[in-house]
Amino acid sequence: MSRLKTTYNCQQCGFQTLKWLGKCPECGAWSSLVEEVELGETRWKIEKEFKGEPTRFSDVIQTEEDRLNIGIEEFDRVLGGGLVRGSVILIGGDPGIGKSTLLLASSARLTRHGKVLYVSGEESLAQIKLRGKRLGIQSEDLYLLAETSLEEVFQVFKKISPIAVILDSVQTLYSAEL
Repeated sequence: MSRLKTTYNCQQCGFQTLKWLGKCPECGAWSSLVEEVELGETRWKIEKEFKGEPTRFSDVIQTEEDRLNIGIEEFDRVLGGGLVRGSVILIGGDPGIGKSTLLLASSARLTRHGKVLYVSGEESLAQIKLRGKRLGIQSEDLYLLAETSLEEVFQVFKKISPIAVILDSVQTLYSAEL
């Protein structure tokens, strides 16, 4: 039987300790240490798991990735021509500069390619709908979800099988596993 190992990890700097502290001694952040429990035997060790070999840059076979064009010219240009399937893109910036508006508009335009799931951990569905009406959004393939549980988001993802998932914003999500 595996024994459980409890550690406390700082969510700001990654500092790890075996006991809970009110203030991280590494970065000085208050209440940033979060308890994490793992099975002692199943802890991942890079020294044992890595079995690959490096490949020379010149030996890599280049394939043309199928990109999903969003339809917002400058945004598509920044993304190198659109979204690459399976990619993760992080949009950052100061509060109030229009990140959520850009994401909602992009989500609506992406529905040309299939279903899109827009998950908000900060706003109600009514607030999102109000912004969508202001943007003139009318799409049957845009699904809205006001949720912060990652497990619940996965359940909805499995149910509707969207081509894209927008998480607004990622720091509001949590997992019951942690």
